[in-house]
Amino acid sequence: MEQYVIKGGIPLKGEVGIGGAKNAALAILAAANMTDETVRIENLPDVRDINALIEAMRDIGTRVDRVDRHTVMVNGSCVENCIVENENMKKIRASYYLLGALLGKYKKAQVPLPGGCNIGSRPIDQHLKGFKAMGVETKIEHGFIIAKAKRLHGAHIFLDMVSVGATINIMMAASMAEGNTTIENAAKEPHVVDVASFLNSMGARIKGAGTDVIRVTGVQRLHKSDYSIIPDQIEAGTFMFVSAVTGGDVLLHNVIPKHLEATTLKLLELGCKVREYDDAIQVIGPEKLHSTHVKTMPYPGFPTDMQPQIAVSLALADGTSIVTESIFENRFRYVDELIRMGASIKVEGNVAVITGVDRFTGAHVNTPDLRAGAALVIAGLAAEGITIVDDIYYIERGYENLDRKLRQLGAKIEKVSGEKEIQKFRLKVG
Repeated sequence: MEQYVIKGGIPLKGEVGIGGAKNAALAILAAANMTDETVRIENLPDVRDINALIEAMRDIGTRVDRVDRHTVMVNGSCVENCIVENENMKKIRASYYLLGALLGKYKKAQVPLPGGCNIGSRPIDQHLKGFKAMGVETKIEHGFIIAKAKRLHGAHIFLDMVSVGATINIMMAASMAEGNTTIENAAKEPHVVDVASFLNSMGARIKGAGTDVIRVTGVQRLHKSDYSIIPDQIEAGTFMFVSAVTGGDVLLHNVIPKHLEATTLKLLELGCKVREYDDAIQVIGPEKLHSTHVKTMPYPGFPTDMQPQIAVSLALADGTSIVTESIFENRFRYVDELIRMGASIKVEGNVAVITGVDRFTGAHVNTPDLRAGAALVIAGLAAEGITIVDDIYYIERGYENLDRKLRQLGAKIEKVSGEKEIQKFRLKVG
């Protein structure tokens, strides 16, 4: 079992590059199957979820060739069947994107029910509602979603709740449906816009992405494209909080500052200095963080994927803060681990009341999910002494070379396997 071992208490300073957006990349990879021509995708993050999806695509006959670590060529002309049976697909949430892509092109698909982090109920009813309106018959058998349509037609679809996954899935299928599709109450996240831009680069006709009404005019075929994925706003936000919590000074390259506005505003409330540039952002942490309140909301609100990271910051801030989680009911599973490190947090339902403490102390903690794992690493960077973070598999689902990037900023962190390597680290750092 691989772990991170961290010696905290060091203000992190320097520059770090942000990779491509995982959540956009997963959908874009799936959508690349919708043309028989070769698609070139750049700025692809090299993380576990991406690699799992690539293997699943290869299993159904898609040709995926790596040009380099962050660039692939995808050709879906040789897809042999629309049954996705790869075992890894049961472990990641984005397995369902192959549903919309294969339905759009082949009018049939069989995909495992999605897995991923256990952060709460994430039903797929809005996906199935949209597909049904477009003429798709769906059923769930033996852990698979089975979908088929004699004819895929446009429809007027109102989502009962804002859902990024449903918005993207319906948008993909509608791109090759007959006629016009309107998606109301659509998600506005940057990766929704990025997927729409990618589909449009292949010849799709999508308007309104980034607003709550998306209109799609179906086309008969899509063509080749060269496309670069947007920067990852959650990776960027994570490093912004790294700087805040450690009292550091970090300059992030390869970002889109507008995508980070909700995070930036909260960092200012925490007492940080934030400087924005065209494609970079600098965060300087204060001597002592200030308390504030935060409620997670769909974009452009404060992202649920940044909630554990800001909670770590508030746990070290002056005063009492309230964090309200409005998206996922199990997002506070990391709280017990932070309490091991000295945090004072009380959770009632979807609300956490956080009373700031002067310091964390290192402890042996367990990663419950992807973003909580990143937050525990941040806590370890701020803590006195040694912190060991278990189950970093979750973290590697969405962060590429997190330990190496942190070392670039001066952090004392290593990936280890077992007690002997931990002891070596202890001797090395003193």
